Amino acid sequence: MAGMPSQFRYPDKPRRGDAVAVLSPSSGLAARFPRPYELGLHRLWQEFGLNPAVFPTTRAAAASPAERATDVMAAFAEPEIKAIIATIGGEDELKVLALLDPEVLAANPKPFFGYSDNTNLHLYLWKLGLVSYIGGSVMVQFGWPVAMEPTSRLSLQRALLERGSYRLEPPDRYTDEEGNWDDPAMLETAPLSFPATPWSWHGPRVAATGPAWGGSLEIVDFHLRTGRYLAPDDAYDGAVLFLETSEELPPASYVYRVLMCMGERRLLQRFAAIVWARPKAWSHDQRNDAAAKADYTRDQHEAVLAAVAEYHPGVPLVFGVDFGHTEPQHVVPSGGAVTVDGEKQEIWVRY
Repeated sequence: MAGMPSQFRYPDKPRRGDAVAVLSPSSGLAARFPRPYELGLHRLWQEFGLNPAVFPTTRAAAASPAERATDVMAAFAEPEIKAIIATIGGEDELKVLALLDPEVLAANPKPFFGYSDNTNLHLYLWKLGLVSYIGGSVMVQFGWPVAMEPTSRLSLQRALLERGSYRLEPPDRYTDEEGNWDDPAMLETAPLSFPATPWSWHGPRVAATGPAWGGSLEIVDFHLRTGRYLAPDDAYDGAVLFLETSEELPPASYVYRVLMCMGERRLLQRFAAIVWARPKAWSHDQRNDAAAKADYTRDQHEAVLAAVAEYHPGVPLVFGVDFGHTEPQHVVPSGGAVTVDGEKQEIWVRY
């Protein structure tokens, strides 16, 4: 395909006993909330057999973009480090990218895990032709209260340590409500869960296979605005677009406008399929009840459907897939092979 990296490379996977870097290329919340961070480190070792290697800015409350970039470069360059996992997201990882050396990253491919603001690094690695893994942060999925959520744990096990193609399974229950990390008892209390509405399939009943691209809608919007780290538009011909919204709960009007601009750019039309996440509809700042959550989800769904009907009506689209800021969380292989099968209503990913 014109413009697309001719072959996305899957980095070698770590083996049990290997060292993995735990980094904070985004925010330094591990300094403020040590309990979920330390629990996540413990589970990396106890449940996955991996040796967490902490870098200078991993628990730094206010590390500069240059300091964080130094840690990212060091982790990729160190031969003993076999994978890199972000502690958490944030809001300014975009500033780190200009300080990275793409030649070093391309010459030393490592599996990188993280989501939300870490979409920045995923998009950067995608342009280099490297597969990375959208999902799994030390403080959230690995540091989940009481025990790791089983679906999230299985997806991380496969993406981190195994190779193969796997079908993503819709969950029976989910949650978008998390506890208060300021509460010492939070990690001993299981979050509330709710019945999960089925994934919603739209468009032609055909199968599309291509490399996954996307992540957090807000961060994709950052990149559409700055234009510094995106590939040429024709690089996305035949790719599968994955998008999700964050705990900031952006309104449906914002969702529509981002997709509108992608459509006016003639970028949205290049994707072979669109996979949209189950939206997080609750936050500590906006504690929606069940009715308000349903309204928020419906409004976002309608905004996505409206934009797609206007700009890319012939594309397979599935709404409500569990890969974003809700739990459980399926890991998405950015740049990895994905099949969206509208006839069988299945999604397959290759880790």
